[in-house]
Amino acid sequence: MENKIVLKLYIAGHTAKSENAVINIKNLCEERFRGMYSLRIVDVLEDPKIAEDVRILATPTLVREQPAPERRLIGDLSDTEMVLKGLGINLEKKTGGKRGERK
Repeated sequence: MENKIVLKLYIAGHTAKSENAVINIKNLCEERFRGMYSLRIVDVLEDPKIAEDVRILATPTLVREQPAPERRLIGDLSDTEMVLKGLGINLEKKTGGKRGERK
């Protein structure tokens, strides 16, 4: 899929903050991107080298790998509009034409 959104969520164990981030991003993805995304959950406690390799300094961290360029957000991802804005995802492309455009 050409316009697929590729996300990775880095968490540290099964803390309340990590679990909330997982729930929040899964809900957001299903509500807004159904069929247009892939999401991988990575527990850095299970493989600390992963966090070091990709420079994860805090958890939970959400990384948008595609579309480029990469973007990162840290936190529980509870504010949907801030997550969308932080990821640089513009969903207002649904309407045709420019505002005020006459034909």
